[in-house]
Parts: sequence; C-alpha cells; structure tokens
Amino acid sequence: MANVYQINKGVSRPIEFKGLKGVYIGVLAAGLVFLLVGFAVLYILRVPLLILVPVVAFVGAGLFISVFRLSARFGVHGLGKFLARRSVPGYIRFNSRRLFVCLKGGRDGRG
Repeated sequence: MANVYQINKGVSRPIEFKGLKGVYIGVLAAGLVFLLVGFAVLYILRVPLLILVPVVAFVGAGLFISVFRLSARFGVHGLGKFLARRSVPGYIRFNSRRLFVCLKGGRDGRG
C-alpha cells in the first residue's frame, strides 16, 4: 500500500484576508470595534441617528480606505520597518574614545 503524504503549501506565508496582509487585519478589526463602541456610547448619549449614522459611515469608510492603503504601500512587515527606521538616529556623536579603549584590555585594566 502506498503512503499518501499531505503537502502543506504556504505554511510560512503570512495570513491574508481579502487583500489585507498580516497585522492590518488586526488593525482593521480593532478600528471596527472602536467604531462600534463609539456608536454605542453616542447612541446612549442620545445623539440623533440622522447625525450619528452618516458620521459613523464616513469614519468607517475612512478606516477601510486608510488600512487598505497602508497594506498596499508597506506590505506585511513594512509598516513596522518604516516605524523602526524613523526612530534610528542619523548619526552618533562621541566626545571621547574612552568607551572604545576600555572595551578590550584598555588602559584601566578592565575587560
């Protein structure tokens, strides 16, 4: 009898849903939850529905558009890399060589 092995194709590929990749699915889900809670709070505060529904629809459309643009622009890991790159300094300035001299068998005998 021949052995039948199942091949798991795409095991290491990132999760994708309707064009959204990776972390953007969570960002969109968190935004929708925030929008739902905001709608509920404003409804409880008796904001008229004729104002509330268009505002929520407008903000929801903006959320969808912005998340899909971020997904298309940066890809799966690109947004994290972009934010990390912004926090890296352009240059490092040292006033003395003491740190480097002391690293390995320097003048003070440590190391």
